[in-house]
Amino acid sequence: MADLVTNIGKGRFIYYAGLPATNDALVAVVLEASGLETDDALQDYDTLAALLAGASNEQTTMGRKTLANVAVTVDDTANDASFDCDDIVWTAAAGNATGKLVICYDPDTTGGTDADLIPLTLHDFAVTPDGTDITAQIHADGLAVAENAA
Repeated sequence: MADLVTNIGKGRFIYYAGLPATNDALVAVVLEASGLETDDALQDYDTLAALLAGASNEQTTMGRKTLANVAVTVDDTANDASFDCDDIVWTAAAGNATGKLVICYDPDTTGGTDADLIPLTLHDFAVTPDGTDITAQIHADGLAVAENAA
């Protein structure tokens, strides 16, 4: 489950997870552990370009992954909404140690830049790639849940 929802994503991430546009997708971006900013700083960025212009670095060796089988569930009994996807797998992962996984909404996969990608959720993802496969196992309750505070 999400460690936190970005400020720009609050109130929007369930909408974006519904993939409302023709050529849109959710994309996982891995950040390196070295130079990683605090959660307080990371949640303030409104675009992936702005986030990457800060002190945090993308772990580019593993590469970005488009989330597969994204589904939104609205539960009127529990009074919440969540989105889920398949586990994310990097085959023969290599490169620098990682610290965070950022799930971004890409409004148009046929073009655009990082300035178009909206960071929605941030997840702790501390792994050291060693050439083996790495799987980000999605929580049984989904990738992120919107619910009323108790």
